[in-house]
Amino acid sequence: MAAPLSRMTPQQSRAWLALISTAELLPAALDAQLQRDASLTHYEFILLSTLQRSGAVRLSALAAATNATLPRTSKVVSRLEQRGLVERTESTEDRRSVLLKLTRQGRRQLVLATPDHFDTVHRLVLDRLAPEQLEQLADALEPIVEALDPQRKFGVF
Repeated sequence: MAAPLSRMTPQQSRAWLALISTAELLPAALDAQLQRDASLTHYEFILLSTLQRSGAVRLSALAAATNATLPRTSKVVSRLEQRGLVERTESTEDRRSVLLKLTRQGRRQLVLATPDHFDTVHRLVLDRLAPEQLEQLADALEPIVEALDPQRKFGVF
């Protein structure tokens, strides 16, 4: 016998559609702005930002911190390395390990990309909400993030 179909209330449906629409539309808008203004994808921007905050890190740690697979992260790092934005160095602690770090050019590219990117984030999201709505948004989304990333790997080293 088939399990009964779970239904949504109108309130649940409205919230779900707003969340899933945002999850689909916002990354595309951020990608378009970053491609146009800085020749970066949003994922490349996140990766460079993560490297700036962390210093030299292993590829596996970078993949976990950016919520990406190892193959995807490796491919993007290779592209960024070819563009002179990222470099690989040997670990002084473990010669078998390769560490990734931001180059001077990568840091410069990130610094130049950040103001327009932040303007876009403000225009599309932050400036559309009152301070109390921002608080409510964070309160509403944090439990979802907790369920999706219980070990809190995203954005952390």
